[in-house]
Amino acid sequence: MSKMERKLKAAAVLLPACLLAACTTGPDYKRPEVVLPESWPVKPNDTAQRVSGASEQWWHLYADAFLDQLEEEALVHNADIQVAAARVLEVRAQLGITEADQYPSVSANVAESRTKVSTVGTVPYPATFQPTQNFSHVSLNASYELDLWGKLRRASEASRAELLAAESARETVRLSLATQVAQQYFALVSLDAQETAIRRVLAGRQERFALNRKQLEVGVISEYDLHQAEADVAAVQSQLTSIVQARDKQETALTLLLGRSPRDVMSSNLLRGNPSLPAASVPDGLPADLLLHRPDLKDAESRLVALNARIGAARSQFFPSITLTSYLGSESVALANLFTGPAGIFQFAANASQPVFNAGRVGYLVDVAEARRDQALVQYKQAIASAFADVRNALSAQESARQVLASESTRSEALAQTYRQAELRYQTGIASRLELLDVERNYLQAELNRLDAERAQRSAVADLFKALGGGWQSPDKQSSTKAE
Repeated sequence: MSKMERKLKAAAVLLPACLLAACTTGPDYKRPEVVLPESWPVKPNDTAQRVSGASEQWWHLYADAFLDQLEEEALVHNADIQVAAARVLEVRAQLGITEADQYPSVSANVAESRTKVSTVGTVPYPATFQPTQNFSHVSLNASYELDLWGKLRRASEASRAELLAAESARETVRLSLATQVAQQYFALVSLDAQETAIRRVLAGRQERFALNRKQLEVGVISEYDLHQAEADVAAVQSQLTSIVQARDKQETALTLLLGRSPRDVMSSNLLRGNPSLPAASVPDGLPADLLLHRPDLKDAESRLVALNARIGAARSQFFPSITLTSYLGSESVALANLFTGPAGIFQFAANASQPVFNAGRVGYLVDVAEARRDQALVQYKQAIASAFADVRNALSAQESARQVLASESTRSEALAQTYRQAELRYQTGIASRLELLDVERNYLQAELNRLDAERAQRSAVADLFKALGGGWQSPDKQSSTKAE
C-alpha cells in the first residue's frame, strides 16, 4: 500500500468521526463567571490556631476518642447516609441504561407453530390443500440508531453529570452528619458538666438544710428559716431534674443520628470524653476559590451541567432520526429443512424520520430545557454566595464564641471566689442566708453560662469546617503534593 493510499484510508476513517463530533448539538458547558474574593480576610490580631493540611476527618482536632468512635459509627449506620448511597447506585444504574442506548440492540427470535384452518369456511381451498400447516422460524435481529446529532451523547453527558451530583449530594450528607454528631455530642458533654455543677450546689444546700434542722432542735433558728432552707433545696432539685431530662433527650437524639436499633435507642448509654477547645481559622494564603470544591456547590454545578446537556438532547429532535434494522435467520414449514440453504432469510433496512408538524412541541421542549438550565444557573450562583456567607458567619461566630468564653470564665472565677467568701461570712454570722443564696445563685448561673460558652466554641469550630466543606490543605502542601 502506497503512502498516499494510507493517507486516504486514514482520512476515510477519521472524516466520519469528525463529522459526527461536529454535528453534536450544543450548547457546550462553560463554568459561569462569578466574582470571587482573591483570598480569605485575615485579621492582624487573629490569634486563632491556623490549621493547615486538615484532613476530611476534622473532628480528630478535638482529641476525643469517644467522639471519633461516634463519628465512624454514624458515617456507616446513619439512615440518611444509607439513603444517599442507595441514590448513587440508582443514578449509576440509570447512567448505564442511558449509555446502552448508544450501542446496537441485538435479540434472538425463535418460533415454532402448528396451525389448522377450516376447508369449509368463507375462503375456498383446493382439494389438494393441506389444512394443517407447520411453521418454524429462527432469526437474529439487530437495530441501531445513528446518533448523528448527538442526542444520545448529550443524554449520556447529562446522566454522567447527574451521577456526579448524586455523589456530591452524598458527601454533603456526610459532612452535615459529621457536624451534627459533633455538635450534639458537645451539647451532651455540656449538659453532663451542668448537671455536675448543679449537683454540687444541691449538695451544699442539703448540707446546710441538715445543719438548719439541728439548729431548730436547739432553738437557734425558727421553723420559718427551716422551711426557707427546704424550699431552697427543692428549687435546685427542680433545676437538676430539668437538666437531667434535657440530657436524656439529647442522648436520645444523638443515638438516632448514629443509626442504632430501636432497642439501643431505648437502652443504650453513650460514653463521653472531654473534648478539647480548638480554635481554628483559615490559613494565610489559602485561595478563596477552594470553596468551590464544597460538596453542595459541586452538586449544584453538576446539576447545571446535566440540564445544559439536556438542551442539546432536546434540540437534536429538530433533525432526522435514522435507524438501521436487520435480521438474519431461517424459516421453513418443516423443522428438518430449517437450517438448509433455501430456508435462509435476511433483511437490511434503514428508516429516516423527520418531524414535519407537531404544533411546536419540539420547540417547547427546548424552551423547557433552557428554562430549567437558567433556574439551575441562578441557584448555582446563589449557592456560591451563600457558601461564602456561611464561611464569613462561621469565622465571626468562632471569634465571638472565644470572647464570650473568656468573659464567662472570668466571671465564673470571680464569683467562685465570692461564693467561698460568702460561705465563710455566713458561717461566722457576718452575712445573712439571703446574701449567701444570692451569691450562690449568681455563681451557679455563671458556671452554667461558662459551660454553654465552651459548647458554643466547640460547635463554632465544627461550623467552620462544615462551611469550608471539610478539611483543606495549605498552598505549600498542595504544591508539594502535585510535585510528587
